[in-house]
Amino acid sequence: MKALVTGGAGFIGSHLVERLLREGHEVRVVDDFSTGKEANLEPLRGAGKAVEVIRADIRNGWEMRTLAVGCEVIFHEAAIVSVPYSVENPQETHDVNLQGTLNVLEAARQAKVRRLVFASSAAVYGDAPGLPKHEGMLPTPISPYGLEKLTSEHYLAIFARLYGVETVSLRYFNVFGPRQDPSSAYSGVISIFSDRARRGEPVTIFGDGSAYRDFVYVSDVVDANLLAAGTPGISGRAFNVARGERTTLGELAGMIGRAAGRDLSVTHAAPRAGDIAESLADITRARDELGYSPKVPVEEGIVRLMA
Repeated sequence: MKALVTGGAGFIGSHLVERLLREGHEVRVVDDFSTGKEANLEPLRGAGKAVEVIRADIRNGWEMRTLAVGCEVIFHEAAIVSVPYSVENPQETHDVNLQGTLNVLEAARQAKVRRLVFASSAAVYGDAPGLPKHEGMLPTPISPYGLEKLTSEHYLAIFARLYGVETVSLRYFNVFGPRQDPSSAYSGVISIFSDRARRGEPVTIFGDGSAYRDFVYVSDVVDANLLAAGTPGISGRAFNVARGERTTLGELAGMIGRAAGRDLSVTHAAPRAGDIAESLADITRARDELGYSPKVPVEEGIVRLMA
């Protein structure tokens, strides 16, 4: 299989590229390197590795149509993924996250790509009442980022219906693991806390620590992507990708402290605009239809990350 991975030099994208190469596939990476890093791909460029890396921007529709030619599957990971950044810069995130996705879809249609797997987000649920979050709920996003991901999902479903491009949306919850840059505005709480723990610095929890998330290790997210690329009969569908377990931010600080061999000093600040207080996934649909089964418990994933 020849695969195109947008955002392939980023955190999740580079892990996906690594797995695809390990399994013998040919990979074309597209990244503008605004947040992706050359270093994430350097170990994958050894002798005989079937990887092609191209600096390009998904906002350039012509470029995307050219780069999709000859690819069987597109994994669309490229995005601006910060909720606070989308609140402050809605026009820029619209251009990347929505118009960019439409460009990738149109490229897939014209190149007759078999399937496009899209990195969506739990942010589509917003503050919809009821837990755990399941795909049958009415999404009510509360940030431009969440709205952009939800609108992109609708575009995917329409392209599947109108043009015969097979599409699958994966609603990532809180993904963590190696290569997540703790200095970036796009970082997850685990990468930030882990970096502070290594440095012996205090961590800041927004709120009183009772807010919780459904954290999922990056290798499980890669599993979900490969299942979504190959499972028949799921075109036009959306799937939660998580562990289906809640971890409070206070519990998280304790896990990271144990992995670091020291108690973390914790300070508290006011909750941030656009942040969700409680996030928990129902992963029944992914288990039943994709055969998805997360393998790495949160604390084990933290130990791997700290190592």
